[in-house]
Amino acid sequence: MSSPSPQTKFSAWTLMGIVVGSMVGAGIFSLPQAFGSATGPLGAVIAWTIAGVGMLMVAFVFQTLSERRPDLDAGIYAYAKEGFGDYAGFLSAFGYWSAALLGNVSYFVLIKSTLGLFFPIFGDGNTVVAVMTSSCLLWGMHWLILRGIRQAAALNAVVTAAKLIPIVVFIVLVLLAFKWEAFSSGFWGSGDRTFTAIADQVRRTMLITVFVFVGIEGASVYSRYAKRRSDVGIATVGGFFIVLGLMLAVTLLSYGILSPFELGRLRNPSMAGVLAAAVGPWGAVFVSLGLIISVAGAYLAWVLLAAEILYSASKYETMPRFLSRENSRGVPANALWLTNILVQLFLIVTLFTQYAFTLAVAMTSSMILIPYFFVAAFGVKLSWRATPFRETGRTSGRSEFVQSLLALIYTSGLIYAAGAKHLLLASLLYCPGTVLFYLARREQGKGTFNSWERAAFAILFLSAAAAIFEIANGRLSI
Repeated sequence: MSSPSPQTKFSAWTLMGIVVGSMVGAGIFSLPQAFGSATGPLGAVIAWTIAGVGMLMVAFVFQTLSERRPDLDAGIYAYAKEGFGDYAGFLSAFGYWSAALLGNVSYFVLIKSTLGLFFPIFGDGNTVVAVMTSSCLLWGMHWLILRGIRQAAALNAVVTAAKLIPIVVFIVLVLLAFKWEAFSSGFWGSGDRTFTAIADQVRRTMLITVFVFVGIEGASVYSRYAKRRSDVGIATVGGFFIVLGLMLAVTLLSYGILSPFELGRLRNPSMAGVLAAAVGPWGAVFVSLGLIISVAGAYLAWVLLAAEILYSASKYETMPRFLSRENSRGVPANALWLTNILVQLFLIVTLFTQYAFTLAVAMTSSMILIPYFFVAAFGVKLSWRATPFRETGRTSGRSEFVQSLLALIYTSGLIYAAGAKHLLLASLLYCPGTVLFYLARREQGKGTFNSWERAAFAILFLSAAAAIFEIANGRLSI
């Protein structure tokens, strides 16, 4: 793969802006309702501790792998292929790309749902008018990105800085209005004060924590643009701690304004309801404006990441060749076109889905779990072999193996927590998506699968068939 010119190289700050911009989007604005409907402050602290440690281990794996294997660009895809073969690489790339699509759909739905607070014609973000205006925004961003990756990344850095301001203001105002009585009265959440009850509450928050951390791999995906390889790790870990601090503050301080029951009944963006309860009606307007800025910036970051992963996978011959074609400005135009055409189709589908935002969030989290699992597994495999660092010459330490193993345990636990429903729905995307892998292999004159890959596809096919059967019989809802 050709290297970008020096003019298109990104600094550590630009890469960190991509990481933070990718993670801080729709998720943070829905945290009070999502956690309030599932647990109280105690469960929230446990959930964020688990998620924080787990995702920190994932961040450390990305940092280690960026130094260990500087030859592997577009990390989240390339690591899976290098460690476990072509089809694993494809599944990782396709899962990441699908998560980006669904995440972008959730952003558009939430923007229009927010406008629906003031203009009923937008409803919950899934009306005809909402879809039409979302489509206009979609293709406007498409035109902007086609003008150049560097210009779009620079705009993302500006938007990232702008969207952090309303979140910080929210934290300050809610902290000033914080009531300890409200926080302590709902400390245990609903249900019994037993380990089993708290564990169940925590489990119900796991997919939410995955959704808000999706994007932690942003710097790794853009590693081929980094000025220095070490910048990738700095941006990943630095971006993680910034976002974790924001998520913790928004979640826990909200319990000091409203009870878990009241939080659970809020309409999204639930941060608006919390601030309105703290400072008055103008707080809802303020948060709503901040959300529109935040989600627009997150969408821009995610579209860049989605197109880049398709482009890189095509360059590595795991996606069809047409996806690696660039326009005169160096933008992977065909990958961008395919991405946004499918976003448009999913937006149309939201017209027929009652809980479009909730489903999009859950499906985004489910689709991203396979890529994260492969990254952690590759980290375990590489550190177990104790391959010397290419840049420093020293061997991997025991701590790197422990970090990778903890990341693998965490991602495996998330797959279990996702539940059968979302895994079956995910297979409905992975199975037909394998057509792209088949086309790529045919272009190269190679057989589609080896023996274990054939078995993996058989499992996907049977899962997809089971999902269709369950949906047809009304036992699985979309």
